[in-house]
Amino acid sequence: MLIRSLYSLSLAVLLVCLGLLETIVVTADADFESVRVRLTKDYSGKRGDPKEKYFHESVFHPHYDGRFADRQLNYEDRRSHLVALMQTYLFTMQDIGAETWLMHGTLMGWWWNRKILPWDSDIDVQMTVDTLDFLASYYNMSVFHYHLPHIPEGRDYMLEINPGFATVGEFDKLNMIDARWIDMETGLFIDVTTVRPNVTARAMGIEGALQCKDKHHYLEQDLFPLRDSLFEDTPVKIPFQYAWLLEEEYSKASLTRTEFERHQWNATTMEWEPMKSVPLHHPPEPPISQLLKAFTPGINRPQKSRPKSHPT
Repeated sequence: MLIRSLYSLSLAVLLVCLGLLETIVVTADADFESVRVRLTKDYSGKRGDPKEKYFHESVFHPHYDGRFADRQLNYEDRRSHLVALMQTYLFTMQDIGAETWLMHGTLMGWWWNRKILPWDSDIDVQMTVDTLDFLASYYNMSVFHYHLPHIPEGRDYMLEINPGFATVGEFDKLNMIDARWIDMETGLFIDVTTVRPNVTARAMGIEGALQCKDKHHYLEQDLFPLRDSLFEDTPVKIPFQYAWLLEEEYSKASLTRTEFERHQWNATTMEWEPMKSVPLHHPPEPPISQLLKAFTPGINRPQKSRPKSHPT
């Protein structure tokens, strides 16, 4: 059972709630010193990133926030923390009343067994720009505390919103991610992108055209009405035309391919299982007498044979 509570709001958010401030204007990212929990060194890539970029991934892996993590998790630990990350996000959005749905590789995990793909190290979700505008007005930089079954001391998760989320168009390549739900202990995060009306396409007569800043394009009928389902044993919403969207992004074969990223699909257990590493087959070493003979003056060297190809 997850026990959750919102225990920290910025002063600006409190003023908004009290009706004393109408808008929140953020001109810079939340720096290390203002949000750090346990680290004394910032492992984000901020120093090497362009100043216009808001979110800064870690210097050791692009799917970790270096303000909260200094290393990658192992395979098993990453999986359990991603599950908690997903569950807490879904519960929080449900409590707030913010409609959100699975997309991209996370939706592919739902397709196979309603779980996060075991080789994934991040999670992708979407929402409308209007929904994120609501979250930006009242919940930006809020920290939510959850008591989790495998983490008795609890865990903090932060909702951070890119102030450039309302930017229209696809030219801002440095800020394609509109918000993140961040595990403040491990640095893992959920990428949130927004869909919005594609004004240009609609002006050309394409009804219901939508777009994201990451250059994904949809029609309203692709996404809506959203379907209700379960993901990691938690209520979730998925796009209406989920199969077509997955085929368009990953190919039709991806929906039936049973080997990927060194994992194999087990139809009995309904799980992706790591494949046992298979040693490469090399031809046996020739006897030392043959080597000596090959390099003895007056004796022709053996001709090099074309190596046989091996399946990868």
